[in-house]
Amino acid sequence: MFIMSHKSINNFEKLRQEYPVFTFEKFDYNFINDKLTIIFHFNLNNKYNFYPQLTFHIKKSHFHYELCDELLQNAIFNIGMIELVSYWKAACSPEIHIKPFKLTKKQEDFWKKLYKNGLGEFFYTNKIRCNADALFKFSYGKNAHPTPKTRKINLSDSFLIPVGGGKDSIVGLEILKNYGKSNKTLVVNHRGATQNVLKTAELTDENKIEVQRTIYPLLLELNNQGFLNGHTPFSALLAFVCSLNAILYGIKNIALSNESSANESTIPGTKINHQYSKSFEFENDFRQYFCEFVSPSVNYFSLLRPLNELQIGALFSGYTKYHKVFRSCNAGSKSDIWCCNCSKCLFTFIILSPFLSSEDLLKIFGSNLFDNENLKGYFEQLTGFSKEKPFECVGTINEVNAALLYLVKKNNGKLPFLLDYYKNQILPNIDSRVNIESVLTEFDNEHFLDNNIENALKSIIENLHSRLI
Repeated sequence: MFIMSHKSINNFEKLRQEYPVFTFEKFDYNFINDKLTIIFHFNLNNKYNFYPQLTFHIKKSHFHYELCDELLQNAIFNIGMIELVSYWKAACSPEIHIKPFKLTKKQEDFWKKLYKNGLGEFFYTNKIRCNADALFKFSYGKNAHPTPKTRKINLSDSFLIPVGGGKDSIVGLEILKNYGKSNKTLVVNHRGATQNVLKTAELTDENKIEVQRTIYPLLLELNNQGFLNGHTPFSALLAFVCSLNAILYGIKNIALSNESSANESTIPGTKINHQYSKSFEFENDFRQYFCEFVSPSVNYFSLLRPLNELQIGALFSGYTKYHKVFRSCNAGSKSDIWCCNCSKCLFTFIILSPFLSSEDLLKIFGSNLFDNENLKGYFEQLTGFSKEKPFECVGTINEVNAALLYLVKKNNGKLPFLLDYYKNQILPNIDSRVNIESVLTEFDNEHFLDNNIENALKSIIENLHSRLI
């Protein structure tokens, strides 16, 4: 059943009728000049062909000695299964036809759940409410091979750490420095912030893995023509890309920096979550899927899962050498700046404010965002004063309010615009039990950490309240 606005229903149904089949034709890969290049071929109803590409900058001599073609093809195929969602969503074809391999019923269920929940924001912003079973069905080419058997391989007990240039992955990177020098970092599509973060971390080239992902230009052309567009679950793609790298390099542990805050829905009372593929639910599903259908040898988990964004902000405040180079602003990512006019900039400013002086914050952002009246709408969203949170990777409403309550209570002078607005308009509606000390002592027990890392994290957060300014 689909429920949507009149305009959306016309476009959605028209596209589905005009393009009833989306086909995963094939994938090809080759090793040339220390690069593994993967090219997928997707087809929209025999009218539009897409050839997205992934390039892994890696020396073949570094590959794991147990690597076999069957395991490699299986891992690549599964990357294709998540990559295709970016192209399928253009018309939301009611049939996804897969030619390389035939999925089992359990695999189909995994992908249907991921597509539906991972595209929750896409459906919401396009005003489409959908039943997963009615959205599409899988079909298979007559020459599709059975799903390859899962394969155990011997992997080293080191860590692969994805780095995005923001505070969370920096905290994860710094914590894992205590767990061996053979760890490697992975970056998908280098930008200024990631390069500067890795340089600040003083990592050698031997410790870095770079992957370049290319969106096929035709998709952007179709978007401009009125085909459907919206957010896709990038972190799910990252999970499969990291897992292939772990297999290639012989690394057992993939340590994400996703926190417990990512579990909170963007639209309260629903499962619509901008960060679904960063959530514990996805993490659990992915671990089970990869273990059962690719390899049980890879250990995918989030190092920071027991922590919340406020705790991560407190930890990050102590890593002063990164303060000038980290960036969490998507709007300014191409030019490597803080735009200071988006919800992500405002959230980062709020979450760091209890732990950094006004002077330190000014050095990072270039201005006091609490003085920016244009951010009032985002401010209301972040505090729960609006009906929905921003569609961004931000912390929970409770964490934001805990930080703001602390700032208002400790400031006896004239408050900047947003804090004054908070004190007079929002604070009277906030639960009196909200306080920063309790948030800083939280520890979420839903995680996949081993005992050593769990105990280390507990020790790290014991005295976080001492970082309050």
